[in-house]
Amino acid sequence: MAKNKVRLITKGSYVILDNGLVTVTISKPQGCVTGIKYGGMDNILDLKSSESSRGYWDINWSLTGGQDIYQLLSGDEYNVINMSNDAVEVSFKNSFNPSDSSNKLPLSVDIRYILRSGVSGFHCYSIYERPDGSKKAFDLAQTRMVFKLRRDRFHYMAITDEKQRIMPMPDDLLPDRGKKLIVPESVLLVNPINRDLKGEVDDKYQYSMDNKDGGVHGWISSGPIIGFWIIFPSNEFRNGGPTKQNLTVHTGPTCLAMFHGTHYIGDDILAHFQEGESWRKVFGPFFVYLNSTPNVSSAYNLWIDAKKQRLLEEAAWPYDFVSSPYYLTAKERGSATGRLFCQDRFVSSSLIPAKNAYVGLSSARTEGAWQTESKDYQFWVQTDSNGNFNIENVIPGVYGFHGWVPGFIGDYLHKELVTISTGSQTEVGNLTYVPIRDGPTVWEIGYPDRTAIGFYVPDVNPMYVNKLFLNCPEKYRQYGLWDRYTDTHPESDQVFTVGISDAKKDWFFAHVDRRGPDNKYLPTTWTIKFNLDSIISGVYKLRLAIASATRSDLMIYVNYINQYHLVFQEMNLGMNNTVCRHGIHGLYELFIIDVSSSLLIKGDNSMFLVQARGGDSLCGVLYDYLRLEAPASPSMRAEIYIEE
Repeated sequence: MAKNKVRLITKGSYVILDNGLVTVTISKPQGCVTGIKYGGMDNILDLKSSESSRGYWDINWSLTGGQDIYQLLSGDEYNVINMSNDAVEVSFKNSFNPSDSSNKLPLSVDIRYILRSGVSGFHCYSIYERPDGSKKAFDLAQTRMVFKLRRDRFHYMAITDEKQRIMPMPDDLLPDRGKKLIVPESVLLVNPINRDLKGEVDDKYQYSMDNKDGGVHGWISSGPIIGFWIIFPSNEFRNGGPTKQNLTVHTGPTCLAMFHGTHYIGDDILAHFQEGESWRKVFGPFFVYLNSTPNVSSAYNLWIDAKKQRLLEEAAWPYDFVSSPYYLTAKERGSATGRLFCQDRFVSSSLIPAKNAYVGLSSARTEGAWQTESKDYQFWVQTDSNGNFNIENVIPGVYGFHGWVPGFIGDYLHKELVTISTGSQTEVGNLTYVPIRDGPTVWEIGYPDRTAIGFYVPDVNPMYVNKLFLNCPEKYRQYGLWDRYTDTHPESDQVFTVGISDAKKDWFFAHVDRRGPDNKYLPTTWTIKFNLDSIISGVYKLRLAIASATRSDLMIYVNYINQYHLVFQEMNLGMNNTVCRHGIHGLYELFIIDVSSSLLIKGDNSMFLVQARGGDSLCGVLYDYLRLEAPASPSMRAEIYIEE
């Protein structure tokens, strides 16, 4: 079948892009998508929303030290960037004058849309630029593109093979149909339009995804049966690296393309721009993919097709049809190859291939700092079973080489910076990650994978269920699990005995407050009991890997709870909000804690982990892994010296 030519039509204050399959209507010069015609539906977007609130870009920002400002991004200058029978690219730009001393957003924003012949969808991207000499310092918290779909047609969402469901209607969140819970975004559906949903909890954070685990999400309509999908062909332009969690879809029906945000991390991931600092970043392109079927029985196949399209988009990255000099093609990029090993003499006398490790290039220069890097691009891959890696399509520059390996604590940072040049492959060579360790393991709790998934996650209170997460590996997505700690430990706190207790059954996934009889939330003290046959004189090491923390005052004592036996104290730890947002990890941190042998005794010992902050139902620490190491013997220390 011959492809239809792409048409560009200007009609008053609108620009219309049409390729015979999809028709996209955009406000001029603002750049908001006001209509999408496809598959027999005149407009896929929500007709009850204003035209500026159907398909739009927005931003959260603040002047340094000021209040958060939410703002719709809007152009004031329209241009045709490229026009041919095969493709059209249009621009909606708002330029910032660096000498402007007002409180206007100190960024130039150029919103772009591309429609190509024979393609069932369109590409969106934006160029954010801070010109030289900009006077105002400011912080960037979040930016994204939002699509609000027709609420009378789109009821079924899909974000993975397992996570798909019929969603509530937007009216179900109103006071006469829904009851707001402690978490503002959580609503108990008491009188929903769809009676099958009565008694369930709706919360947009339940549908969050790690960057590494997403790539395609969307909605399927009824009458006609149409799929609307957002596809990320790359995560290079998203902040926070592969483990950063982002929203995907939520009741509306709303579909999100998140580029930059603070969710599950907090203010540590804000992008801070100083006075006079220049900056430029291309967010996207991402792909809005549309598909359809005439048969209700084939509706699920739209999801299968969307996953296939995601693979096609990834294979085509970087695209060769983007008309911006700031978006680099494959020929303008480079790559890095090598192999990563781990060395832990207490696990193996030989080097261990870093199987399924995550390795990446980031402008961050310190261990683990890629988690909060938000200004530049990041490029990540997983190693194969032998530790080999090939990071392709990297924008030329000088990077820190980062990594982390499931089964080993900490973050790897190569001691040398890696330079990527245009059109060339950088051979990084064989690299060895030596996770921090001083001596043999006395005991360990958990598995080091940067999450709390290996610990006990309780069943949800039947009053607050989301049926999607029943009998599901992601049962931690359920609402109100913080109160289930009190249900399982109504009068006394958790006691874990090394060698007897099972972390999957006996270690609650979140160290939270316990609800008292008067509904006040009380500090909690967890006890680890362990036996020592003998004591080695010197300093023992407690490796404390934390998967996430929120407003926690964490103290650790050995054998007695008094100042002399206090070995660790960290006040107001974390801003991740992981507990209330139904997550299992946030900002990973590793603490190294000295434990003097004088604090230990031969025989039975106890370590007390105290969540000292009370009165906060949503504070909490999610542990990843704990390990107590004995001091190394003289022969071990000599061996370490020889190896180094």
